[in-house]
Amino acid sequence: MPDRLPEAGDRIAKLLARAGVASRREVERMIADGRVAIEGKVLDTPAVKLLNLRGVTVDGKPVGRAEEARLYAFHKPSGLITAERDPAGRPTIYDALRNALPKDTPRLMPVGRLDFTTEGLLLLTNDGELKRAMELPSSGIPRTYRARAFGDITQAQLDDLSHGIEIDGMRYGSIEADLERGSGRNRWIVLTLTEGKNREVRRVLEHLGLEVNRLLRTGYGPFELADLPRGQAVQIRHADVERFMGTLPKPKKAKPQA
Repeated sequence: MPDRLPEAGDRIAKLLARAGVASRREVERMIADGRVAIEGKVLDTPAVKLLNLRGVTVDGKPVGRAEEARLYAFHKPSGLITAERDPAGRPTIYDALRNALPKDTPRLMPVGRLDFTTEGLLLLTNDGELKRAMELPSSGIPRTYRARAFGDITQAQLDDLSHGIEIDGMRYGSIEADLERGSGRNRWIVLTLTEGKNREVRRVLEHLGLEVNRLLRTGYGPFELADLPRGQAVQIRHADVERFMGTLPKPKKAKPQA
């Protein structure tokens, strides 16, 4: 292991997460796989503390300095994959982001995912720690959706979702759901949930006998889609990001091994 000051600075996994390489947990896996080195010496432990990332490489490539946490709001259109690349060759969010963001924007990671056909607010960050904190169900961050669904449903049925629901052995937590005013069998429903499990909104509404024909995420925590044009992205003010980060639960420290 490289000879560094063990009690100075921050753990390397934290610095790499802040630099946008990956989440802290993912970085620790990368270290275990021998993919991270300092001045050419491969690390065998994530316990190393550093003042900066000078001389650090991942997969043989130098890592830039850790930047302050940035958060961006992107209005994802339908028909994009939330991934860097798709084996089937379908367009990804990064194809759209190349035109929606300035050239000097740091590498960004999506906070959670939106399905191929789901539209709306997708947050992106350069900070792996912030990404992970926002995705954890234990953080209890509300996500709000508007779903247009075909079928018969009553507000009383939607109110029952506040107690949670189990579908095919999968338990979904409390969901606040409100039927928007209107008539006919094609209605808009607003849903707020905190878990964000895979295809949660679609699965719950389909379980109630509805056919979802459009789904938009309109809010994630205090951040809202508002009037952001489809396919466009905007950086959220640093002060708002700092304020939000101050509300997140502090990560639990790992217990020392005996």
